[in-house]
Order: sequence, then C-alpha cells, then structure tokens
Amino acid sequence: MRRTNIAKFVVAAVATLFVSSSVFAQQTLQLTLEDALKVALSENNSVKVADMEIQKAEYAKKGTYASLFPKVDFSGTYQRAIKKQVMVMAGQEFTIGVDNTWSAGFSAALPLVNAELWKALEITGMDVELAVEKAQGSRQDLIDQVQQAFYGVLLAKDLYGVYKENYSNAADNYKDVKGKFETGLASKFELLSSEVAMQNAEPNLHDAQNNIVLATWKLKALLGIDLDQNIECLGTLADFEKTVSSVASYEDASVENNSAIKQLDIQSKMLDKTYQMQLAKYYPTLSAQLSYNWIAMAENFKFSEYKWNPYSTGVIALQIPIFAGGQKRNELRKTRVQQEQLELQREDAIRNLEIGVMQVMSSLETSLKQYTAAQKTIEAAQSGYEIAKSRFDVGSGTLLELQDAQLGLLQAKLNLNQSVYTYMTLKSSLDKLLGVNQVMNK
Repeated sequence: MRRTNIAKFVVAAVATLFVSSSVFAQQTLQLTLEDALKVALSENNSVKVADMEIQKAEYAKKGTYASLFPKVDFSGTYQRAIKKQVMVMAGQEFTIGVDNTWSAGFSAALPLVNAELWKALEITGMDVELAVEKAQGSRQDLIDQVQQAFYGVLLAKDLYGVYKENYSNAADNYKDVKGKFETGLASKFELLSSEVAMQNAEPNLHDAQNNIVLATWKLKALLGIDLDQNIECLGTLADFEKTVSSVASYEDASVENNSAIKQLDIQSKMLDKTYQMQLAKYYPTLSAQLSYNWIAMAENFKFSEYKWNPYSTGVIALQIPIFAGGQKRNELRKTRVQQEQLELQREDAIRNLEIGVMQVMSSLETSLKQYTAAQKTIEAAQSGYEIAKSRFDVGSGTLLELQDAQLGLLQAKLNLNQSVYTYMTLKSSLDKLLGVNQVMNK
C-alpha cells in the first residue's frame, strides 16, 4: 500500500511538472518593434556570423603583430655516419669523423628593419575595420528585414480586423434581412443576396487569419527564435500614421553613408597599403639571429660518457634585393589594375544606389498621396455606410445600396492600411540605402 502511494505521488509530481513546463513553453512573448530589433540583433545567426568574422580578423591581426617579436626555437639532431670520409695526405689515408653526432640548442631571430612587414601590419588592422563595417552592414540589413516583417504582421492583423468587421456587418445585415423576410418586409431575393454576401466575406476572414500565421513565422525566423514559440506583435499600423509625412527631409540625403560604399572605401585604402607593401619589397631588410647549441660526438651509445661541448653564434643579416625576374614589378602593376577596377565598381555602386534612392523616394511620394486620399475616402465611406444602414433599417433604402456602401467602406479601410504599410516599408528600405537606420548594440 505504501509503495502504491509513493508511486502515485511520483506520477502526480511528474505530471504536474510536465504540465507546468508545457504551460511555460506556451507563454506568449509580447514584442514591440524595438523589442523585436533587440532580439534579432542578439539571436539572429547572420549577426553572430558577422561578429565571428570580427574575431577572426582580430586573431589574424594579433598573429601578424607576433612577427615583430623574437622567434625562439629549440632543435635537436642526430647524425649517423654510414661511411666515414677518407682523407689522403702524403700518400697516407686517414679516416675522419665519428659514427654518432648529437646536437641540440636554442635559436632566436628578430626582424630589425622590415618595411614590408610594417605595411602588412597596417593591412591587417584594416582587415578588422572592414570586418566591423561588414558586421554593421549585416545589422542594417537585418534591421530593415525585421522592420518590414514586423510591419507585415501588423498589416495582417489589421486586415484581419477589417475583414472580421466586414463579416460581422454582413452577418448583421443577413440577420436583419431574415427578420424582415419573416415579417414580409423583405423579398426572397434580398434574403439570398444578404446570405451570399455573408458567405463571401467568410473566406477572406480565413485567408487573413492564415496570413497572420505566415507573417509571424517569417518574423520568428528573422528573430532567431523557436518557430513553436508564441509571439504577439504589439500595436497597429495606426500607431505609425504620425510617421507618414513629407519626404522632403530626404532631399539632401547622400549614399556615402551606405555600408557597401564604406566597405569599398576601406578596400580602396587596403589596396593603397598593399601597393606600398609591394613597393617595400625593393627596400633592404635587416635582421638579427642568436643561437646557443651543444654538440657531442662518439663511436658508441654510452650517453653517460658523452661530453657535450657548447657553442654559440650571433648574426646580423642585411639583405638587399637586386633581381627577382620582374616579379615585384608585375605585382605592382596588378595592384594598380585592382585599384582602377575598385574605383569603377565604386562609381557603379554609387550610381545604382542613387537610382534606388530616387525610385524609393518617388514611391514614397506616391504612397503619401495614397495615404492622404485614403484618409479622406474612409471618412466619406464610413458616413455613406451609416446613412445606407439607417435608410435600409427604416425601409427607404435598398439592400444593394447597403452592400455597395459596405464594400466601399471595406475597400477604403484596406487602402488606408495598405498605404501606411507601403510607406513604412519604403521608409525602412530608404533608411537602409542611406545608411541611417539605427544600429542597436547587442
């Protein structure tokens, strides 16, 4: 009996723990746009990879700086005489050397003057700068993608609300017409027409519901969180209507702050340093070497009887390059061609970005006009629907008028939401092109 009670207790405890963990796992994560950006910039894999590239560049830089320090090595060798050398003197032959020769010691080398190495150090420093700029570019791209995905979720939610209201209005109309039909105040045609209008509104409601799920999945993927995690995007597109304004503030904007242009500028500086490094190959180099060794020679392997004789050397080496078959000269020419190529690429990049900016600004102006028109239309459509509803309720209006007014109100609300969404996504793209979208720290 006691074992049975214990077993029941354990089962109940495990079940409680499982239910608690399941409830915890299903908790909804509520996110504002700022929260979504923070999560993405800390959890998205593309950002993590970009940060790893910075680490790689830092390690490469430290590895290059290590060339300035002395290089110390320990070495040991064993030499076995297979056939000893014979020396002839005055007709006499003498065998020289021993069977076994052992040597061991330390050596150190230090570059004293090496212009090529110094330029290489400057290039590795720019590698880090380039990696940092690439990481910033990745963050700016991610910010644009997350913003657009977040706006997409809000649009899907707002459209669902519009379609839900439309379905509710259609259902109310059907209920009213059905009541009038039963009292003889409405025809069979009006009853069927209102029923069809209600049924036609239902598929749009389901589609809008599915669009919320799809848009949320896309946002989850960008945020780098589990797709099974429930999230809720707080707010509506109406919260961003105050942002929809004139595009005049972008008239003096420049694409020079674009991350791609900055990366090309860094690469241009790196090529300048590369040219200087290759030019430094013509300069003399000076290095110092120091070694301390021990050597022992014997005819046997009685190590305890070996006599180890130390010796040391110090060397100052001067190397003056004279001729290398034109290799250095051709490397300089190659770098010059690369510099010219990069300059042409930069010109094309700026031109394409400027075209992109002009296209987005033109679309922004169109979106702004659409928003202004939608604002005016929705006020008129709302008033028209209320009038048509009142007229139909008192019997002075027809069902067709009410349905037309309802359709006009639906279209006006859809146009308003779509115009806000379009403006905000275009603004996000434009900010990325100009390199002015906010880059938040992890």
